[in-house]
Amino acid sequence: MLESEYEDFFHYVRVERGLADNTIKSYRRDLDQYKTYIKTELKKIEWESVTRQDIVHFLHKMNINGKSPSTIARMISSIRSFHQFLLREDSVTHDATLHIETPRKERKLPAILSAEEVNVLLDIHDHTPLGIRNKAMLEILYATGLRVTELITLKVSDLHLTMGFVRCLGKGNKERIVPLGDVAAKAVTHYLQHARSTLAKRNEDNNFLFVNQHGRPLSRQGFWKVLKAISKEAGIKKKITPHTLRHSFATHLLENGADLRAVQEMLGHADISTTQIYTHVTKSRLKDMYQAYHPRA
Repeated sequence: MLESEYEDFFHYVRVERGLADNTIKSYRRDLDQYKTYIKTELKKIEWESVTRQDIVHFLHKMNINGKSPSTIARMISSIRSFHQFLLREDSVTHDATLHIETPRKERKLPAILSAEEVNVLLDIHDHTPLGIRNKAMLEILYATGLRVTELITLKVSDLHLTMGFVRCLGKGNKERIVPLGDVAAKAVTHYLQHARSTLAKRNEDNNFLFVNQHGRPLSRQGFWKVLKAISKEAGIKKKITPHTLRHSFATHLLENGADLRAVQEMLGHADISTTQIYTHVTKSRLKDMYQAYHPRA
């Protein structure tokens, strides 16, 4: 039946594959739309009866509704994973996603900050407990290139300040070790000594490194609000997202001669092709500098 096999898939990706919560939520957003189409519009009650043409029609509908090529490509990936699961479980006898082409995604170069803009952003002079925490969070983010989810789930025990590194759990619960520079280590030490105990006093058993004013772990939304407020106060006109410091971290490392494989490992990318986008960024910035400063550009 549609529903039971559908939920079996999410049990599989959560328990057997150990995918991150955000990845599972992304799968569910895509597949909820797909299931609704199969169930409501096509009136089908078994996955076995779904055909390649049904999926093509669904994707065509997504296209005429204005979905971007990248959204449709992600949708195809989700649907393909689901149908391959059904085939492995012997719930269907065929893979309805065979020979469905994925649209080419536009590879947009990520927005980054210059080194000067990063310095302005991190020049925080708020000496309240929350200000000290914010300074430590942004310093760690730029020093390590962590994803925001990785940052807000850090435990105090994940810090190894004397050794100069931080341990984090990335996508798929994969552990990695990332170096931590002296400036970030100093900011975190200051936070631990002068701010965290004040913030965490209502929830002293909490081992999360970064907590809110109620002593609870900081949320993604909470971090987003902090970043928006700090960038506005710093007078930075660029649109900054929680990923901007991660992009800037990688680009600045490559601009200064870092090895691509080392950057891949620090970012936690499974495929080096994902990391290579930053080499395009550095080339683009070189071209911009040439155009701006060469007398015959």
